[in-house]
Amino acid sequence: MPPVVEAPLELVEAIASLRFPERTDRRLQQLMDRNYDGLLSSEEKEDLEALVELSESWSLVRAQALHLLGRAAG
Repeated sequence: MPPVVEAPLELVEAIASLRFPERTDRRLQQLMDRNYDGLLSSEEKEDLEALVELSESWSLVRAQALHLLGRAAG
C-alpha cells in the first residue's frame, strides 16, 4: 500500500482546478489547428508536443485530486 500523505484541502482543491492560462490555452488550440491543416514548422511541432505532454500530466494530477475530493472529472 502506498504511503499516506496529508495535505490541506485548499491545496488539493487548487490542484483539482489547474488549467492553462487563457493565452497558453489559445496557443495550444492554434497549434492543434495548424497541425490538423499540416502547417506546423518543426519548432511549432516541438511546442505542440511540449504543451500536449504538460496538458496530459496536469490531467492525470487533476484526476487524482478530484478523486480525493470525491468529484468527477469534467
